[in-house]
Amino acid sequence: MLKIFTDNTKDWLGLKAGQQVLLSGVIYTARDQAHKRLVEAVNSGRNLPLSLQGKVIYYCGPTSAKRGAVIGSCGPTTSARMDIYTPVLLEEGVKALIGKGRRSRQVRLSLKEHKALYFLAPAGCGALLTQNVIQRKLVAFKDLGPEAIYELEVKDFPLIVGIDSHGRGVYGDL
Repeated sequence: MLKIFTDNTKDWLGLKAGQQVLLSGVIYTARDQAHKRLVEAVNSGRNLPLSLQGKVIYYCGPTSAKRGAVIGSCGPTTSARMDIYTPVLLEEGVKALIGKGRRSRQVRLSLKEHKALYFLAPAGCGALLTQNVIQRKLVAFKDLGPEAIYELEVKDFPLIVGIDSHGRGVYGDL
């Protein structure tokens, strides 16, 4: 499997749909309510709690960590629920999204337009994925609990390119 790093997204343009990768670096968790707040901030001209430029967003709401653990179960959630917010976040500079399942045509077109990627994380493996998380830090929206935005440092996080930067996807092309 190819090893890729979040601080070198320029190299990702050559990745192809269906390719397996191991991702290392910093990613940010965000689910429905966090996405809603981010887009509301963008649309109203308010400052975001973090820069989205070059970031990777993981559709995940991690559970509480057990004693001595960095994180609890951290599997992907269904990506389609974020489709209404995704084009705005891609315009703000997000370079990749991680989740599970199909994406809308609008999201696929927006990924292609912004030369961004959609990765698939292995569903049903949330407990196993904890082994690939080195650090976790709360970044924004603490009141959302597990749906707050967390910064995760990951090492060799297993993913599949679901939609590449040319709009080609494992569920079909544009």
